Amino acid sequence: MSGAVLFHVQHLLGIGHLQRTLRIAEAAVEHGLDVTVVSGGMPVSLPVPVAIRLVQLPPVRARDARFELIDAAGAPVDEALRRRRRDALLAAFAVARPEAVIIEGFPFARRAFRFELDPLIAAARETRARVICSVRDIIVMRDDPERRRQAVERVRRDFAAVLVHGDPALVPFEASFPAAPEIADRLMYTGYIAPPPASMKPGKGDQVVVSAGGGAAGYALLRAALAARRDGCLSDSPWLLLAGTNLPQAEFEALRREAAAQVEITRFAPDLPSLLRRCRVSVSQAGYNTVLEILAARARAVLVPFAAERETEQLLRAARLAALGAAEMLREDQLSPSRLASAIVRAAARDPAPVPIDTDGAARSARIIAEFVRNRDKAGPFAAATLACMMAR
Repeated sequence: MSGAVLFHVQHLLGIGHLQRTLRIAEAAVEHGLDVTVVSGGMPVSLPVPVAIRLVQLPPVRARDARFELIDAAGAPVDEALRRRRRDALLAAFAVARPEAVIIEGFPFARRAFRFELDPLIAAARETRARVICSVRDIIVMRDDPERRRQAVERVRRDFAAVLVHGDPALVPFEASFPAAPEIADRLMYTGYIAPPPASMKPGKGDQVVVSAGGGAAGYALLRAALAARRDGCLSDSPWLLLAGTNLPQAEFEALRREAAAQVEITRFAPDLPSLLRRCRVSVSQAGYNTVLEILAARARAVLVPFAAERETEQLLRAARLAALGAAEMLREDQLSPSRLASAIVRAAARDPAPVPIDTDGAARSARIIAEFVRNRDKAGPFAAATLACMMAR
């Protein structure tokens, strides 16, 4: 192995953050790195290569879209849980002895986890390990100049780089973080972290696939889809509803009771990318991984972006794709069976416009991390010329 790295990731509602981190971690293994992934969310049955050491912290999740933090039993997070998590994280750091620490989201997000991230960053500083932020294309941050100033100061003080897992041709980082120019010497676009390509080639199909991601915030979309189908929307096609593993069981059973003939409702489908390649229309929210799967499949799609509370990430991503003609968009606050049915019919009537974006993000992220490990003794962020060489390899 050419060096050790430790990833910290915390998923709260869906599992997209964990999926993205695991894909980068797997690519890092392929670059010869010794990889530890520390996960702070609920345990998830995702394939993890044997070469990756996965450490599960005492889990914390969000109760609902208001993001109240609770433990696995549904109790509010208390100081005892914070202490156990902090101790377990620092123990994992001591065992891994990493030369680079990759923290997902922070300091742009996950501020509620500073109780463990501040000690982690301090431990990295003591051992001269590089600290790197890994962040998706769009962040959700309160429109507060002081909050942005704090994030900029934290990046400049503690982080060697900010890896933005997106493509500025689709969504530049400053679209969600206006202070991005102040950390331009740290920002590195990696391209999107795409799922593995589906083995089946695109082909014409007649199924309508409605997916709700993890399911914690998808009940309204699923109910509207059932009602639209019941009212005759594409009723000549079979429908498949993927409710997600986090949809409460009572809501899952209620959906099943409402389902008509030729409507299948299940929690998940392991071959979703292949289903999307053959579907008549895809109906979904606009999460990072979901959108990448839709674009890879060239599926006719309706996006209903999750936008509860202050969430703007999915709305921005969906709006960009709708403007490019790659999907139909229906705002969550306008969701109704009739409006959803109209959007589905429009999507079914035309092929989506192609969206040429960089999807080599996992490999490029791993290459950048490996370069930081090899250059750990160099002070400060890499120069622009060095970065250009790295990105061109």
